[in-house]
Amino acid sequence: MRPKTASGMKHSEIKQMREWNAFHLSGFFAFILGWALIIWSFWQVWLRFRVSGIEGFFYSLANLQRFGLAFTAFIVGWILLSGLFINQPNEARVLTFFGRYVGTIKGGGFHWTNPWAGKRRISLRLRNFHSQVMKVNDLEGNPIEIGAVVVWRVIDTARASFDVENYEKFVDIQAETAIRALASHYPYDAPDGGESLLHNPDDVGEALKDELHKRLEPAGVDVTEARISHLAYAPEIAQAMLRRQQAQAVIAARQKIVEGAVGMVKMALQQLSDEGIVTLNEERKALMVNNLLVALVSETEVQPTLSTGG
Repeated sequence: MRPKTASGMKHSEIKQMREWNAFHLSGFFAFILGWALIIWSFWQVWLRFRVSGIEGFFYSLANLQRFGLAFTAFIVGWILLSGLFINQPNEARVLTFFGRYVGTIKGGGFHWTNPWAGKRRISLRLRNFHSQVMKVNDLEGNPIEIGAVVVWRVIDTARASFDVENYEKFVDIQAETAIRALASHYPYDAPDGGESLLHNPDDVGEALKDELHKRLEPAGVDVTEARISHLAYAPEIAQAMLRRQQAQAVIAARQKIVEGAVGMVKMALQQLSDEGIVTLNEERKALMVNNLLVALVSETEVQPTLSTGG
């Protein structure tokens, strides 16, 4: 039995962002080229000052042209150096330029991109959400305590950045809401063998994972695992429910004992009749059945009684 809960969101009404790769270059290439341009620009200026001197430097058109070229090289080199950054493994940078999303750079390493673009760091590593122990009502209306562990990761950085206000807080709230909804669709215990929170943890965890996938998909989050970490009756009914469980266990055990005892008595009577050991009338059969059932079903040791015929 899977809960038919809805995330309460009409995804089709929300224009979702789509992640794509941003333009970037190797950071080592940009680093070497940037420093080369800066060093070359200073060398050109120093060389012209050395040849023309300070007084004659600004009176030569060739010197001014060379100075302009050196200044341009310096600016380009500075741009190359200021656009460098390092991504750690399983980390991404979301780039924005003048309020527009211009792509995402994934993968660890030394990179270069537009230095004027905003760079938001987002981790792509697996994360754990451990919910608080919450008091909810199960399918039968019994108050229970439940908690869960959810393992999740960001798979779409554009959605995580722009489709929700705070994707980490969004995960926390949606996970707790899904856990509460899940608990109300299963009984705590099902003595008749049906699905329950207590006896079907794998199925319940899979149902929770499916529900969280629907809820967190707009935020670009994928749930890799979900499982119940705490499950108990609420303290105010724990003793009463324990007594009920014990009574149900005693009844089930008694039923098995009676079924076994009846089978043994039937086998004994059939064997006595088939082998002709003794012939019993209906009254003697009833007495024998009574004695055997008492001996087999009784919880205390039965004392044998011998009839002397007197």
